[in-house]
Formats: sequence, structure tokens, C-alpha cells
Amino acid sequence: MLVSALLTSVGINSGLCVLFFTLYSILRKQPTNYEVYIPRLIAEGSSKRRSHFNLERLIPSPGWVKRAWKLSEEDLLSTSGLDAVVFMRVITFSLRVFLFAGVIGIFVLLPVNCSGDQLHDIDFADLSNNSLDVFTISNLSSGSKRLWAHFSAVYLVTAFVCYLLYYKDAKKLYKRITHLQSEPNQPQYRHVGFLRHRVDLVDHYGKKLEDIEENMRLERSEVSLATQEVRAAFVSFKSRYGAAVAFHMKQSINPTEWVTELAPEPNDVYWPFFSSSFMRRWLSKIVVIVACILLTILFLIPVLVVQGLTNLNQLEIWFPSLKSILTITFVSQVITGYLPSLILQLFLKIVPPIMEFLSSIQGYICHSDIEKSACNKVLWFTIWNIFFATVFSGSVLYQVSIFLDPKHIPAKLASAVPAQASFFIAYVVTSGWTSTSSELFRIIPLIWSLIRKPFTCCSDEEFEVPSIPYHRDIPRILFFGLLGITYFFLAPLILPFLLVYLCLAYIIYRNQFLNVYAPKYETAGKFWPIVHNSMIFSLVLMQAIAIGLFTLKKLPLASTLIFPLPVLTLLFNEYCRKRFLPNFIAYPAEVLIKRDREDRYDPKMAEFYDNLVAAYQDPALLPIQFSANSDSLNSPLISAAQVRH
Repeated sequence: MLVSALLTSVGINSGLCVLFFTLYSILRKQPTNYEVYIPRLIAEGSSKRRSHFNLERLIPSPGWVKRAWKLSEEDLLSTSGLDAVVFMRVITFSLRVFLFAGVIGIFVLLPVNCSGDQLHDIDFADLSNNSLDVFTISNLSSGSKRLWAHFSAVYLVTAFVCYLLYYKDAKKLYKRITHLQSEPNQPQYRHVGFLRHRVDLVDHYGKKLEDIEENMRLERSEVSLATQEVRAAFVSFKSRYGAAVAFHMKQSINPTEWVTELAPEPNDVYWPFFSSSFMRRWLSKIVVIVACILLTILFLIPVLVVQGLTNLNQLEIWFPSLKSILTITFVSQVITGYLPSLILQLFLKIVPPIMEFLSSIQGYICHSDIEKSACNKVLWFTIWNIFFATVFSGSVLYQVSIFLDPKHIPAKLASAVPAQASFFIAYVVTSGWTSTSSELFRIIPLIWSLIRKPFTCCSDEEFEVPSIPYHRDIPRILFFGLLGITYFFLAPLILPFLLVYLCLAYIIYRNQFLNVYAPKYETAGKFWPIVHNSMIFSLVLMQAIAIGLFTLKKLPLASTLIFPLPVLTLLFNEYCRKRFLPNFIAYPAEVLIKRDREDRYDPKMAEFYDNLVAAYQDPALLPIQFSANSDSLNSPLISAAQVRH
């Protein structure tokens, strides 16, 4: 790809970003669009509709940027939960990594690459007609001593990323989670119904329980559940420690007969698989795995089409009648620089909903597990189909054969990855800049709102505040992180475009958490292990490419010295798994016992136990009573769901 094609892509996407920002600054002020751009504020009563005309509404203003910038992490935690904090930590973590890598890449590695003469000298008088390859490591000749700069950069960035994973993020999140677990009388709030007023959990679920009890009396007045056997139930315990012991203890000689799981909070329960047997869940997982494999194979078709668009010679072979049009400079720049990334991005739009659906039929009993599973699926689907399928363009069998011969993987990566640097730079600009700006503009909700308005009879109609689709946005950020870590020493020109994307994401998503999204349930920061694993994979992939590259460049000493790096990285990962991962899986017994002791002196507990005993007098209400009391660590009663085959 020529520099001119990249500049065309940057120009188009920059124009779209400015357009989206301008339209957002105007449309968000219009009362008719409040439900699109500030639904959370309306639901919480923080903003009221104003019908009088004001000229200021028609003038774009950056005031929302200032408000988003001032949002503290404590405010974000109290309003949007720990998942939102983890999400923003992913962005700030990536910003720190690529600011550090950017200093090395732009001011050290890029000049070194440009000084090479393996391809050809850079013509600064006609810069736009230079190939982007002259800015990559491919421009350095074999055996060049300048490659030691890239060797040093690999070690420095690896050390910096591992340092941040341990001290800037993992350790901080560990302390945050531990603090929330051990803090007594920590207030918990939920957004209730469609109006989303803030109320205490006990009051809210007490009222909902009364309604449920009344419905149960009417529907089951003639049937007593005491004489019936149920496949699954919520089992309550008088102590958190007792629930933890029951959860970790095997209940039957046959482990598939009785399956014990921690009960999700009420808003998080996913009922379709709640009573499913072990065999049904196991078969569902197999079906989902097969479906994911088939989807991955089918998605190779648009990937191959996109790769054909990046090659003008291939296009002329496919469409000889368009040869005269393809010779037009602007047309060829748009087709090779902008169109491939746009097509790929449009196809990727359908992946998160499909993966969410597949995860929903995989046997999970809570929405948070479904979203975490979908997040993992989208991430690895993107890595395989966008990164590896693009790098190793060819048939499915060819891609599989590469990984069946592990000895030659580094060499094949080293020869194939640098060749796709220009495509991924354009992909960051198109998929990163424009998609993030369109998140701010919310074009789909805006269009739906305009279509729905003529059929809405009342302006005060209840509406539901949306929640952020983490399974869509976290994989995108992590994939860009993989591209940045992989290409920072191969093609450092990608780093400025990544930093622009991350700065946009930092401001835009903070604004969305303030005005648009509200949490429906909480995973207690359990997306972070996905982030950690993705970063470790990115580091090992980068190190494998470095080993193969230094071998191809006839610098065997550098290849030999890189070999310990992936081993050390994997050892660091294993230590982090032992040190931090258990806290994301289960609550420590020390914390549970401490909270149980505090409950002994809580005057509300006596009343709670009296109500629980009263529930036993009405067998028809017993399972519902258990279900209503199954909540997180701060609930008076911790429950474990037991599923019997």
C-alpha cells in the first residue's frame, strides 16, 4: 500500500469522526433526542425535557468532553459498578503501554527503519508515492547491526507490560475487590424497573417478593410443592462460610448427579438452563463448539475477498472491465486503502450478537457468565479470522497446516506478518476511529427513535436504559492491543493511530457511562482475567515473531537471546494465576467469616430470620423465598444453587 492510500483512508475517517462529533454535540441538546443520548439521566431524574427553543442547542459545544474527563474512578464505581471500572482500566492500561512503546517506536525504531536500504531509499520529495513498507523493519538488510535496537525494544516492552499487569492493574483490582468484599454494610443499589429510581436492595426485593407471593398463592393454591420433587432449587444458608463450604464440597459419589453452583443475583439469573441436567449442558457445549468452528470457516470468505481488494493486480484479473476505472488515482486509493477495512468491519458487526446467542444456549444459568463467554468467543474469533486469516491468506487447510508444524511457526509468522502492516494500519483507522465515534453518535438507536416517534402516543412512555455490551467492546480493544504489541517493532507507524483511537475511546466511553449505559448486573470485575490472558498471548506472539524475524535477518545471536523471553513471560503468567485468579473465582474464607461475625450484631438479621422461618409455614412459597434471597456477598443470606440430574 502506498502512503497516499493510507492518507486517503485517514482523511475519510477523520472527516467522519468530525461529522459524528459535531452532530452529537447538536443532537444531544434536542429534547426529542434525550432518550437516545441521555437515557440514564432521564431515568434517574437528573435531566428534564425542555420544550422552549434555545439558540444554544444549534451550536456544537465541547462541554460534554470536560464532564467526561472529570469523572473519577470512585464516581464511576458507585454509579456503574466494578465492570465499568475494569473496562476503563483496559483503556488506560493500553494507553500506558502504547505511550511507552510509542516513544521507543516513533523516536528510535522508525528512524532506524527509514535509514535502511533493503527495499529502496525514501523519496521525501514525493512522500505520498512511497510504499509503507519502507517504514517497516523489512527495509533493514539482513545482518544489520541496527536490528539490535528492535531486539532491545522487544525486551523493554515485554518488561513494561508485565510490570503494568502486576502493579498498575492486577494488584489494584485485587485490592479493590478485596476491599469491597470486606467492607461492612456496603450499600448496594440497583436500577428498578423502567423508571430506574435508586432504592435499597432489601426494600426493592421485599416489594417484589410480596407480589410474587401473591401470584404463587393464586396459581398454586391447590398444589403443594412439598409433595413434589423439583430438578433445581436455591438453597439458603445462615452463613456465607457455610454456603462456600457447600459449594466446594462434592455432594454425591457421581459428580454429574448433583451439581452445586454459586447462585447469581436476582437480575442475573438466566432461567432457560436453570433446571437442565448435566448431560444437556454438556451436549449444548459440544453443539456450540461445532457452530463456532463452522462460523469461523464461513467467515474466511469475506476475509479472502478483502485481501483481493488490497491487490490492484488481482482486481484487474477478477474484473477486467474495471481496469480503466482502477487506473484513476483516487479510486484506487479508496479501494485499496479504505474499502477493505470497511467491508471487514461491516461483517464483524454481526459476530457479537451471534456469539452472545451461542453462549446463551451453552448451559449457563446467569447472564454475566453468558456475556463473559461471548466476550471470549468474539476475542478469539477476531484474532483468528482478522489476524491469522489475513496474515496467512489462503485456504483453511493451509492455515491449519501452519500450526500443525510448530517448528516453523516463528519463521512463517516473521515472513507473513510484516507484509500485512499497511492493511492493519488502515484497519485501526477505519475500525477504531470511526466505530468509536459512531458509538458516541448512536446512529442505530437514533434511527429507531425517529421511526418509533410517529407511533408513540405518549411522550412519558416508559423506556429501558441500555447496558453496555461488554462482549462487543472489550474484544475490540484487546484486538487493537494485540496489533499494537505485535507491530510496534515491525511497523511502529501504527502506534500514533492506536493512540488516537485509545484517546477517543477514553473520552467517549466515560461519557457513555455517565449519560447512556446503566448496569443490569455485576460480574465483580471478572472480565479482567480475559484481559490478562489476551495480553500474555500478545506478548508471546510478538516474541515468536521476533525469534523468526531475527533468524530470517541472519542475526542468530539475537534469536537465541530472545528464546528465554517467552518462557519468562509464561512463568510470570503462571505466578499471576496463582496470586490473583482465585480472588476472581471465589470469595476468601477469611472475608466470609469476617462478614458473618459482623452480621451477628446487625439488628436487621433477627427480623430477617423471623421472616425466613415464617416462609417455611407456607411450602408453596419456599423456593421463591430462596430465589429472592440469593444475591451477592452483601446479601444477608448467601445461596448456592443445586442442580440435580
